[in-house]
Amino acid sequence: MENPRNKRRNQVEILARTLMIGGIVLFLVGGGICLSAKLGLPLGRLPGDIRIEREGFSLYLPITSSILASVVLTIVLNVIVRILRK
Repeated sequence: MENPRNKRRNQVEILARTLMIGGIVLFLVGGGICLSAKLGLPLGRLPGDIRIEREGFSLYLPITSSILASVVLTIVLNVIVRILRK
């Protein structure tokens, strides 16, 4: 029979690891955004990003940028998960 304290400790360790990984991912995403701005990459102005501006109204749908960000994040997260499983 498992000790309730050990179970709670395991849950806290899992939460701590998850928060650390989340922090690392946010750090990397922020760094990537800063780096792309310095390199002049057109994130937010890619073909397929929709921008409609009228007087008193503006609509911005970054469709292509969102797809690109999703692909990059999927690759990064898969690499992190594979590293942590070893």
